[in-house]
Amino acid sequence: QVQLVESGGGLVQPGGSLRLSCAASGNIFRLATMGWYRQAIGKQRELVARMTVGGRIDYADSVKGRFTISRDNAKNTVYLQMNILRPEDTAVYYCNAHFVGPDYWGQGTQVTVSS
Repeated sequence: QVQLVESGGGLVQPGGSLRLSCAASGNIFRLATMGWYRQAIGKQRELVARMTVGGRIDYADSVKGRFTISRDNAKNTVYLQMNILRPEDTAVYYCNAHFVGPDYWGQGTQVTVSS
């Protein structure tokens, strides 16, 4: 059984920064593509960033140059450093693990960007 637990969300002013963390339990972390998705009110869930075991990274165009995904395989943790935050980044952010079979999801952490 895989469990993903996110932390680090909160309220931040425009232009500010937050760092999200996702701690994974279970045995697939070292084999899985780890990613961050977000869902704003009234919108579909969308990919923010993902990182394969081999280190390939994909970012949504809207976050390129502002967000950085990283992973620490020794700690079974994936991070999302978010800089220069904008009001449109406001959403619930979800951690995702993709290997074989169904994806695993965390419970989500709220990020609100507002003055």
